[in-house]
Amino acid sequence: MANILVLEDQVEIREFIVINIKRQNHQVFVAGTGEEALEIVHNENIDLAVLDIMLPGIDGLVVCKEIRRNNKYMGIIMLTAKGLDSDKEEGFLSGADDYIIKPFSPKELILRIDAILRRVDMLKSDTDSRYSKGPFVIDYDSRMLTKDGEEVELTQIEFSIISFLTKNEDKSISREEMLDEVWGENFYGSFKIVDVNIRRIRKKIEDDPSEPKYIKTIWGYGYRWSVDE
Repeated sequence: MANILVLEDQVEIREFIVINIKRQNHQVFVAGTGEEALEIVHNENIDLAVLDIMLPGIDGLVVCKEIRRNNKYMGIIMLTAKGLDSDKEEGFLSGADDYIIKPFSPKELILRIDAILRRVDMLKSDTDSRYSKGPFVIDYDSRMLTKDGEEVELTQIEFSIISFLTKNEDKSISREEMLDEVWGENFYGSFKIVDVNIRRIRKKIEDDPSEPKYIKTIWGYGYRWSVDE
C-alpha cells in the first residue's frame, strides 16, 4: 500500500480519481489547492503525487517544482487538459515523472501509478557499487552524483537515466530500452520524454550542453555515455 496525494480542484474529477486509486488499496490524501497539497507533502510521507496543473492560487507546476526541490524519490504524475508538446515539456522540466492528458481512462492512470511506484521502490533499494571516472563520482547507494567534487542535483528520473547509462558505458542505448528501464514496460508515453530528460541532464553536467562530451546522441537511435580518462 502506498500513500498517494491527489491535487485536483474539480470535485467530480477528484472523487473519480480517488475511488479508482482506493480500489488498489492505497491510502489517498486529497487537496483542492496547491497550498493544501504542499502542506500535506510537508506533514505526510507521500510516495506519489497526482497533480492537476490549472488551479486557483499556485498551480500544479509550482507544486511539482517545490516537491522535487525537496524530494528526489517521490513519484509525480501531471494530470491535465493541457496537451500541447510544449505543455508536456514544461511539465517534465518541472520534475514530473509522467504526464497524462484529460480525459483519461482509470485503467491507464492505475497502470502508470503502478509503474512509477515500482520504480520508486527500485530506486530506494538500489545498492549497486560506485562509479568513478573523469570528473564524475556516482554513489549508487546514496544516489549522489558529483562533478569535480561538486554535487549535481538530480531528480529520481534523471538519476535513473544516469545510472542506466553509466552501467552501460560506451554502449549505445536506444530510446526504447531507456523507456523500458526507467519508466517501465507498461509506460504509454512517447520517446520525447527521454529526449526532454536528456536535455535537462546535459544542462547540469555538460560543460557546453550544445556540444555534449559525455552523453552522446546516436542519431535516430538513442544515447551513449562515454567519459575519457
